Amino acid sequence: MNKLEWKRIVIKVGSALIAPHGKGCSSQYLISIAQFIMSCRAQGIEVVLVSSGSVAAGSHLFPDELQQTIPIKKAMAAAGQAEMMATWDKLFDFSTAQMLLTRCDLRDRERYVSVRETIFTLLEHDVLPIINENDTIVTDKLKVGDNDNLSAIVAAAADADALIICSDINGLYNKNPNKHDDAVLIPNISEINADIFAMADGATSAVGTGGMITKVEAAQKATLHGIDTYIINGFTGSSFTKLLNGENPGTHFSSDPSPMKEHLHWMTHTSTAQGEVIVEDDFTAKLDAHSEQLTSDDLVEVKGEFAVGDTILVRRNDGTKLAKAKSNYSSCLLNFITNQEDKNFASDFQEQTGPIISDKNVALLEAP
Repeated sequence: MNKLEWKRIVIKVGSALIAPHGKGCSSQYLISIAQFIMSCRAQGIEVVLVSSGSVAAGSHLFPDELQQTIPIKKAMAAAGQAEMMATWDKLFDFSTAQMLLTRCDLRDRERYVSVRETIFTLLEHDVLPIINENDTIVTDKLKVGDNDNLSAIVAAAADADALIICSDINGLYNKNPNKHDDAVLIPNISEINADIFAMADGATSAVGTGGMITKVEAAQKATLHGIDTYIINGFTGSSFTKLLNGENPGTHFSSDPSPMKEHLHWMTHTSTAQGEVIVEDDFTAKLDAHSEQLTSDDLVEVKGEFAVGDTILVRRNDGTKLAKAKSNYSSCLLNFITNQEDKNFASDFQEQTGPIISDKNVALLEAP
């Protein structure tokens, strides 16, 4: 690890650090994090902060609400977000900016690019972006779900060199350290596989929405984009001192040596498939040959409704997911083509208009 190689980092701070006592925001653990951010900026390292905690920060304003319904939680988020931003502002002597996102802002390519542009512009003007999911309006359908995965998406969007995820334990252990005294910290992980996920356990915080599973998921997303990822203990100030000294205070997930291209990473890990196309089994031969051009001859069925340019899922009849891709046709037109009895019509049409998907906009999901 060499901190001098960082040009831009994303640091994720959870609800338990923001409001550890359930009585609104507290600077108890945030001071060390703020000092770390200021030290990074002083060394010319750009920082993006992903901060959870709006619901936890606002919960104390609704003490009589024993049952936290969704409308109550949204109201807590609305009030708590303002308190949280005010708390961060007090800790910095430079300008900050608030960005509230939903899955819609990230899965739509045009809006995702807009998010990227905003982050870059803020950093160019020495303003610290503080990003959170927009819990005041989000629904289950629009929800990213947890800020661990959101931080990985933001790190990819920001073209960060490193993602630092603050936890309430030192990193990833071979077993849950809260249940097993002989649990051993794993300092370095070069490949995230099923064995690594098996070591992760559920949430350890009473106010957080994620656990170690979501942190490993985030690390997987980030490392595939070429981003070194660290899970550290955010409650311990020495974690940040070690990072600044070039030491690893927790678990370091090494970045993939052959990272995915930005638009393919977005398609794989951020974009939501709006529909599906079911293909013949022998379409996998095209994937083996790295010729991922899909024509009507390969189609078995079209599912869902989607427009030109939407992300679609390509899968076999047996359910095997092969790829996510940008569709060059709408579902309406594809259904029309596939239902034509005259197969020459489809071939002639596609000779003039091109394939359904083309290889430059295909992200393979599973080797056939």
